Amino acid sequence: MTRRYFGTDGIRGLTNAAPMTAAIAMKVGQAAGTHFLRGKHKHQVVIAKDTRLSGYMMESALTAGFTSVGMDVIQAGPIPTPAVAMLTRSLRADLGVMISASHNPYQDNGIKLFGPDGYKLSDADEATIEAMIDADVALAEPKAIGRARRIEDARGRYIHFAKSTFPEQLRLDGMKIVVDCAHGAGYAVAPAALWELGAEVDAIGVAPNGFNINDHIGSTHPKALQLRVLETGADIGIALDGDADRLIVVDEKGQVVDGDQIMALVTGLAQDMGTLKGGGLVATVMSNLGLERWLAGRGLALHRAGVGDRYVLEMMRAGGFNIGGEQSGHLILADHSTTGDGLVAALQVLAALVVAGKPASEVLHIFDPVPQLLKSVRFTGTPLETERVKAVIADGEARLNGNGRLLIRKSGTEPVIRVMAEGDDKALVKAVVEEICAAVVAG
Repeated sequence: MTRRYFGTDGIRGLTNAAPMTAAIAMKVGQAAGTHFLRGKHKHQVVIAKDTRLSGYMMESALTAGFTSVGMDVIQAGPIPTPAVAMLTRSLRADLGVMISASHNPYQDNGIKLFGPDGYKLSDADEATIEAMIDADVALAEPKAIGRARRIEDARGRYIHFAKSTFPEQLRLDGMKIVVDCAHGAGYAVAPAALWELGAEVDAIGVAPNGFNINDHIGSTHPKALQLRVLETGADIGIALDGDADRLIVVDEKGQVVDGDQIMALVTGLAQDMGTLKGGGLVATVMSNLGLERWLAGRGLALHRAGVGDRYVLEMMRAGGFNIGGEQSGHLILADHSTTGDGLVAALQVLAALVVAGKPASEVLHIFDPVPQLLKSVRFTGTPLETERVKAVIADGEARLNGNGRLLIRKSGTEPVIRVMAEGDDKALVKAVVEEICAAVVAG
């Protein structure tokens, strides 16, 4: 079924254009609040945001919507997305809301919803809420209108939680860490947590002004972090995205370490410690074939979900896995959190470095990636349904058979088809991708 509002990760779009307007945000609050008015207790929702300018407007609109149907609002201010999941559970709230467009520029914003268990909502819940957005919901009687209050210790609560995932017997004394917070939601909590664990912290991307979130900085723009690590002689660099639910690492040589390598690290350690569940890990169709081969060499399996951390988590819960994630840096460590958490994932990486006593470049490069190429091509009409395009794709699959992999998918947010191929022959991979892209353009 086609969705009007919800995408793969909540509702997202250009601010002050549908669906990301104050009017629609208020209706989302009314619809989601009504859907979670269950039982006789006093109902509460936790609302947090990242640092983009429109967060103030969206926070006020959502607060109006929730209180108008009788739900109390707890405003937590700028904190990471995983902090919302944690607070929703610890405060025994009925719902959690994160106002963020993740790694997108400041002009965009989004609404992510969490249930009382701290997990992102199911497709069924989202479909119900979506139907209610355009309907008239029953408003509370004047005496039953909700209240709103701001809690001042949300950051401290999350810092305490994140530190609790770091082994008690370890410290980061003597380690120099550059942390890039993308001028986003983790700008205060990430440097503080690392400093409290004993690290020498050099923080960049920690001066949000409403406009600079993700602006050539953060996990999707690691160049600034690479340069800083090399300039300062740091032991490691850590980059978060705008809402701090993803992680990219830079080793002491300035080399980028993506989510696939980090997943391999934590999975291997868990297997060695006997704490791995599910006999492998869950990643997406985008993860490198090299990761799959490395896991197979250890007797473990890579289970591939659709793109999006919510689909990774659904497969993890269904199969009893405790480690999953995406190549882009979303890591879900189910023993600690119910959603992707960049800081918690970083702490597991840092713990591994402390125990190994070796440079990051030796510890974090677990496998050799297979050559992989991803291109996005805009399209009109239905090119993937034409016989010509189907034939080019079939030819590409045949040429890669046994030595690689081909993936073609439509974007869920724009008229773009993404063509990804990987294989042992780099030249063949490039040729296959370019031929398919050309066929898509030609229709």
